[in-house]
Parts: sequence; C-alpha cells; structure tokens
Amino acid sequence: MANIRSAEKRNRQSQKRRESNRAERSKLRGQVKKVRATIEAGDKGATQEELKAACSVIDRAAKRNIIKGNTAARYKSRLSRQAKKTSTGNA
Repeated sequence: MANIRSAEKRNRQSQKRRESNRAERSKLRGQVKKVRATIEAGDKGATQEELKAACSVIDRAAKRNIIKGNTAARYKSRLSRQAKKTSTGNA
C-alpha cells in the first residue's frame, strides 16, 4: 500500500487507465469476432460493414496505445484478406 499521497494518486490513475484500456480491448476483440462471424456466414454486405467498423475500432485502439501499430496493421490485413476470400468465393 502506498504511503505517500502522490503514490496514492498514481495508483488511482493507474486503476482508471487499466479499466479503460480493458474495456477498449474488449470492444476491439468483440468487433473482430463480429467480422469473423459474418465471414463464416458468407454475408458479403454485412462483412464489409463490420470490417469497416472493425478497422475504425482497431485504428482508435492503436492511436490510444491500447495495441501496437504493427498489431493493428496485422489485424486489419488478416481480416481484410479473409473478407476478400469470402467475397470472391475462393474460400
């Protein structure tokens, strides 16, 4: 337990950030799952809409340093590649 006021404040700040980051990461993972579900269902229109939303969430998470930039690029690349396979019928 912190004995100094500044350390107590730092703990409070860290706790808030941790909760916020966890929520953001959870939102990110949920959105990625939605994209994968629409890809599995084979719905082209819904896949494109979900992919667009997922890219937005991924970019926002990378901008806020929830995930690294390269991780964001990897997520987007893999999702778009899977979506493209579904839309062309080469699955």
